[in-house]
Amino acid sequence: MTAQQDRPASTRPSGLPGKLGEYRAFLAGAVRNPQKVGAATPTSAAVAGVVAQVVPTTGQPVVLELGPGTGSLSGGIRERLPAGARHVGIELVDEMVRHLQVHAPWMELVHGDAGDLVPLLAERGVDQVDAVISSLPWSLLGEADQDRILGEVTKVLAPHGAFTALTYLPAEHNTGGRRFRQRLAATFDEVITHTTWRNLPPILHYICRRPLL
Repeated sequence: MTAQQDRPASTRPSGLPGKLGEYRAFLAGAVRNPQKVGAATPTSAAVAGVVAQVVPTTGQPVVLELGPGTGSLSGGIRERLPAGARHVGIELVDEMVRHLQVHAPWMELVHGDAGDLVPLLAERGVDQVDAVISSLPWSLLGEADQDRILGEVTKVLAPHGAFTALTYLPAEHNTGGRRFRQRLAATFDEVITHTTWRNLPPILHYICRRPLL
């Protein structure tokens, strides 16, 4: 993993100190929307570092973030993006949208449902993306929602692209978590897992390539 230099302080949005504002927005969203957020705290910088490795660093890629929340992964993604790249985020929870509008103004933020991914991207002139990074609470989603969102992802993911999804390690063993892993195996030719232990609780990453269309 290559360390990335921090951007100049002048490019960072003003407002509440980073973590204080992030935790406040995340907690508010989690309390009001427990089925949509699925956590009480944002993920760690260690998780963001692992996630960002699937982001292309050359060309003019389009990177899609599903459920960016307070942007705890977004900074790591942004650091790897080359000039001319696009970083599109689709967020459903109102509190998170308001937070991102202030703290991540560089993101192309879409207030909408990941289950409507294809039309939402089409409205913005995007029909194919090079990487999809998801923080959606997959283990809390029902079978129909898991299938619907994964189906949308396979329609927009470029042949060379990667889909990365995160879930809490303990959630892998509940009904929704087991079902999600089975769906990934049936949807992608390659599914690699990685665990980031430097998060509370630990995070399980799925890195998937080559949709089985």
